[in-house]
Amino acid sequence: MQTTFAQEAQYPIVKSFGGIYEIEGATNPDAEMEYNIVIDLKTMQRDKESINRGLNNVARMLNLHGLGGVAAENINVAVVVHGGATDTIIDNEAYQERYDLDNPNIPLITALKDAGVEFYVCGQSLLSRQYAHDEVNTEVTIALSMLTTFTTYMLNGYVPLVFD
Repeated sequence: MQTTFAQEAQYPIVKSFGGIYEIEGATNPDAEMEYNIVIDLKTMQRDKESINRGLNNVARMLNLHGLGGVAAENINVAVVVHGGATDTIIDNEAYQERYDLDNPNIPLITALKDAGVEFYVCGQSLLSRQYAHDEVNTEVTIALSMLTTFTTYMLNGYVPLVFD
C-alpha cells in the first residue's frame, strides 16, 4: 500500500506556495498541451491573517500541472478577483490601515506573478468596497469589471474555473 503521508510537499512551478504530492499510478495532464485558464476568485479568506485559500489553489493548480510534466511556459493563467476576495489584492499600506495587519497575500501574489500569472481586479468591486486605485497592489491590473474580463478571456479560448 502506497501512502503520501511520508512525502514532502513539492513546488515545481510556484515556489513556497501550493505544495502538492506525487500520486503513484495517477492519470497526469497532457504534457504536450497548452493550458489556458481564467480563474474567478471571489471568496474572502477565513481570517485576515491567513492567505486566501482560493489564491493558494492557483499555486496548487500550477504545481500539479508542473508535477504532471507540463512546462510552466505551457500554462497561461489569468486570475480575476472580485467580491469578497478584493481585499487580497490591496497593497500592504491599505491592508494595514483597514486591518492592522500586513497583507499575507502579497508574497503569494508575487510568487504567482513570477510564475507568469496575470491578475485583474474588478473595478466595480473596488468602488463598492471603497478602495482607491492607488491602494491596489502594483502587480494587479484594474479592470472595468470581473464580468467583462472573465468573458473576454473565455471567448478567447480560456477554460473558466471558479475558486472559492
